[in-house]
Amino acid sequence: MKPVRVAIAGASGRMGRMLVETSLGDAGVTLAAAFDRVGAPGVGRDAGEWAGMPCGVVVGDDARSAIAAADCVIDFTRPEGALLHLQLACEMGKAAVIGTTGFSSAEKARIADVARTIPVVFAPNMAVGVNAVFKLLEVAARILDEGYDVEVIETHHRHKIDAPSGTALRMGEIVAHELGRDLKECAIYGREGVTGERKAETIGFSTIRGGDVIGDHTVLFAGLGERIEITHKSASRMPYATGALRAARFLAGHQHGLFDMQDVLGLR
Repeated sequence: MKPVRVAIAGASGRMGRMLVETSLGDAGVTLAAAFDRVGAPGVGRDAGEWAGMPCGVVVGDDARSAIAAADCVIDFTRPEGALLHLQLACEMGKAAVIGTTGFSSAEKARIADVARTIPVVFAPNMAVGVNAVFKLLEVAARILDEGYDVEVIETHHRHKIDAPSGTALRMGEIVAHELGRDLKECAIYGREGVTGERKAETIGFSTIRGGDVIGDHTVLFAGLGERIEITHKSASRMPYATGALRAARFLAGHQHGLFDMQDVLGLR
């Protein structure tokens, strides 16, 4: 199979640069284009320059022409930008990989609607290890379904703008589903003051922001006399980039449909 041509959105950003670097070392993809918003620091420069890997692909600021040059656009930007890029991909019949988080319910519905026309991988976390943890949580929740309090703790760098993280929310959704609960009804996002005793059916979320932490997630099952913790810690953004490129290759065999990393990894 010939390499998948990818266009990387937000190529000046931390995740965008990692996607560029990773794509240059992946024989299954070709970096067809890299782009960013008008005025972004990388615009006009070689996309691989920052990593010492000049590649001849210049970061542009025209999303339409960048997506047109590729088979698949990969987006880890912000919801408003990702939706714009998704619409352009839809108009041109291109695939899309969306690792952006912070979408509203209405925006998620829009992504699902577009996926009726083009193939889309939309996942809160592209890392293979995190998706392995998602599967482990299904098993743990089924086993620890009585007498255990569930708390989700996540830590990210000071620049992250949404909370809790999309990964933390997905972890909560998985556990709630296995326990027969509705996360919208049982989630507690932080505690302050005289809160009273913890209600057994709740799932708590704690958010920490600081420094340059890439992303740490722990789901705690706290019982009487024991605690079970399932944790994933990211030391770099490389696993997210590797997973996103794997998702782009996966989409090469599909005409339309909404997928996540569980589909990509064959974990359904």
